[in-house]
Amino acid sequence: MSIRVGIVGISGFGGGEALRLIASHPVFELVYAAGESSAGSRLVDRFPGVPARLAELVIEKWDPENLPPLDVLFASLPTGASAEALARVPKAVKIVDLGGDHRYSEGWAYGLADVWPAQIEGQTRVANPGCFPAATLTALAPLLADKLIEPGNIVIDVKTGISGAGRGGDSTFGYAESNENLVPYGLLRHVHMPEIARTIEQLSGGSAAGLVFTPHLVPMTRGILATIYCRGSATTGQCLEAARRFYAGRSFIRVTDRPPQTKWATGSNLAFVSYAADPERNLVIAMGAVDNLGKGAAGQAVQNANLICGLPETAGLDGAPVWP
Repeated sequence: MSIRVGIVGISGFGGGEALRLIASHPVFELVYAAGESSAGSRLVDRFPGVPARLAELVIEKWDPENLPPLDVLFASLPTGASAEALARVPKAVKIVDLGGDHRYSEGWAYGLADVWPAQIEGQTRVANPGCFPAATLTALAPLLADKLIEPGNIVIDVKTGISGAGRGGDSTFGYAESNENLVPYGLLRHVHMPEIARTIEQLSGGSAAGLVFTPHLVPMTRGILATIYCRGSATTGQCLEAARRFYAGRSFIRVTDRPPQTKWATGSNLAFVSYAADPERNLVIAMGAVDNLGKGAAGQAVQNANLICGLPETAGLDGAPVWP
């Protein structure tokens, strides 16, 4: 059995990572690739290392009303560019949207796959979480579910690699500007804040009104490390135990006694979480590390596609991280 899939936005970082994963997937067969500036090129022209069987596939101009027969479409488009177009995709085609237009939109499941897999299974429209929510919410979910922290008093400090800015980034993200530099951005109104707040509230049943979220760009290609400061009287051991219980049997979550590092997850769909707590100071520090192009984008998208297609969640995703 093969499942026919397509990727729109294939020449971007998220689309390219989806291509890499789908190329070695045991069931998914890539039959359609679409883009704008790359239209007319062969896959091998854009990705010289692509498997030979996919090399001659021509990237088409994106037209949602003229698709070949597809079972699943991965949409890796900039936020603001997918809502109208994806509404014109035939209902029979399942969609996983890596962009930001459908997170918590009516008719779309929110694809936080390791936290709510049952809510994704069998759906036809899934909105992939943003890369920052993938790191932060994975670390926070066990604490919120067990009410070990206050949902309305959370400060999130996140560092991300430059690929998180996307392939279309301007000169602000060039080598000369980014190398040996640390840049905070998106202060107070980052596009990922609403979905983080909404999920905190769903997990806890309380308000996330005091949420503070500050991302920083660091001079590495890929990876996200979230350090999250919370109020709560739990011990480190209680936090770790809550996470191990919450994620028991989940294939992609690693609960570790040591503070996680971004390189542990590079090239994988893994998420590493850990905790440090000081009950006397009413302080809990939660930490999450993911690959922003893996669990933060294409890895979780493939995981979501596996869920909606009734496949094993790990299909095509059980490769080890890249090291060193």
